[in-house]
Amino acid sequence: MFRQVALRACPTWLENKFTSIYFRAKSMSSNGRSHSQSVTIDHSNMKVQILPALQDNYMYLIIDEETKEAAIVDPVDPEAVATAVEQNNVKLTKVLTTHHHWDHAGGNAKLLKNFSDVIVYGGDERIEAINRKITHNDTFNIGSLAVKCFATPCHTRGHICYYITGTGEHSPSVFTGDTLFAGGCGRFFEGTADQMYRALVEILGSLPEETKVYCGHEYTVNNLKFGLHVEPDNMAIQQKLDWVYIQRANNLPTVPSTIKDEKLTNPFMRVHEPSVMKHTQQDDPVQTMSYLRCEKDSFKA
Repeated sequence: MFRQVALRACPTWLENKFTSIYFRAKSMSSNGRSHSQSVTIDHSNMKVQILPALQDNYMYLIIDEETKEAAIVDPVDPEAVATAVEQNNVKLTKVLTTHHHWDHAGGNAKLLKNFSDVIVYGGDERIEAINRKITHNDTFNIGSLAVKCFATPCHTRGHICYYITGTGEHSPSVFTGDTLFAGGCGRFFEGTADQMYRALVEILGSLPEETKVYCGHEYTVNNLKFGLHVEPDNMAIQQKLDWVYIQRANNLPTVPSTIKDEKLTNPFMRVHEPSVMKHTQQDDPVQTMSYLRCEKDSFKA
């Protein structure tokens, strides 16, 4: 709570300085070992290379197979991004920034030194090196891939999720930053429960259930433990947690999830469920959302 209040009171440059020091210090505790292996998810005409960063962040290199054009989501480690671009022999043309926090946007300026013609997209003027501001329902392309922007303010007031579709049997994907996590959601640093309800239930919850969900952090174990605390009889959560333990034991990511999985296992997307409302002792889904976030903020797994 202190960090949340302190950051709200800081000018952007000082907030970025504090958060840069904070996340760099946290990442040093890993002794140089990556928190997860880098793996590539193949779609019919799109590849997504999952790039671990810092202590628990994920960056995503999105490759259009038809044109070999690529975009990177939240490139906080620009050196790792440059290596992945070279290894995949693709042309990096876009940066998709979900929000302004340093652990997501802090590599933008340095990346542009090596890729000077790249467009940096984002929904917040506080984003480092932004040169293309976007709003809700804006669209653009990564080669033959179609991108639609969803404004999801709450974690930050300018947060954007990027929904990507292709041709043929391509499964849609959504890159959710710190709005939607596997099994959880972001803290309400600059928003309200009403806003997170709209983001999770009305916007992301309306996407096709097969949509792949690529989130900003590897938080899944603790999120699902909280989910079991809320719904101890939910077998879908227990089964997913068992799988997640195996993934993490092998240093593998637990992303992507799917919208279908989140509706079954994520309490923040289940605020209409009687079992979740009973736990919170609320009869309104927005109040249920608020209660869950307050409880999760102090939850010890």
